[in-house]
Amino acid sequence: MPDASGSTPAISRDEVAHLARLSRLALTDAELDQYAQQLDSILGHVAQVSEVAADDVPPTAHPADLRNVLRDDVVTPGLTVEQALSGAPAVEQDRFAVPQILGEEE
Repeated sequence: MPDASGSTPAISRDEVAHLARLSRLALTDAELDQYAQQLDSILGHVAQVSEVAADDVPPTAHPADLRNVLRDDVVTPGLTVEQALSGAPAVEQDRFAVPQILGEEE
């Protein structure tokens, strides 16, 4: 059945009601009408985009041809074990010592 614009909707109110039942959603009549209209609009826009897509246009993730703009990965010296542990409140076998919290028996 044609809608207010004179075209046949891509999804009917009954189909929206059926989907709502399958999804276990309780929708009012007003919500069914609203969602049917919104879903029809979305499907119409998807159809428009599908018409525009041409076989000679390669798929893209971004309209501009971007390249990796990160700096080169250069190895630099890090902290020594002594420097890393210098501010630790407790050290055990060249590691941070922390109290055990898992596996303790009370």
